[in-house]
Amino acid sequence: MSQDDEWQGSKGKEQRLPVFAETCHWLDIYFGGREPEFVPPYQVKNVTPFRQVVLNLVENIPYGQVTTYGDIAREAARRLGKPKMSAQAVGGAVGWNPICLIIPCHRVIGAKGTLTGYGGGMMNKIALLRLEGHRVTEKGISSGVTH
Repeated sequence: MSQDDEWQGSKGKEQRLPVFAETCHWLDIYFGGREPEFVPPYQVKNVTPFRQVVLNLVENIPYGQVTTYGDIAREAARRLGKPKMSAQAVGGAVGWNPICLIIPCHRVIGAKGTLTGYGGGMMNKIALLRLEGHRVTEKGISSGVTH
């Protein structure tokens, strides 16, 4: 997709929206195997406070690193002032993520490096983790969990 492509506006007029060009540039860098140095602007609407905390934690997982649902659950509980939170609840919030890749939910894995669900399909999760330098099989990630 070229940055010069025209997009259909809400009133039927063709218009160029900078956010599309920025996002395409971000995707080109990412799929070129490099870490983008910027994040295209986005807005997630109709998000609950719990989901917002989880998405904030996920969006801050660095390129090439992973963390577990359990780790996110512990930090989300701390931020929300709860004694504990389940990894399954975090999994539901991560699965709700409407803009995968930019909010990198593929970087969230199960305990001991196991791979769990991914809305884009498990083979895509594996491919994305490999693109970021991880040694991954269908059973899990062997490069370890880093924070």
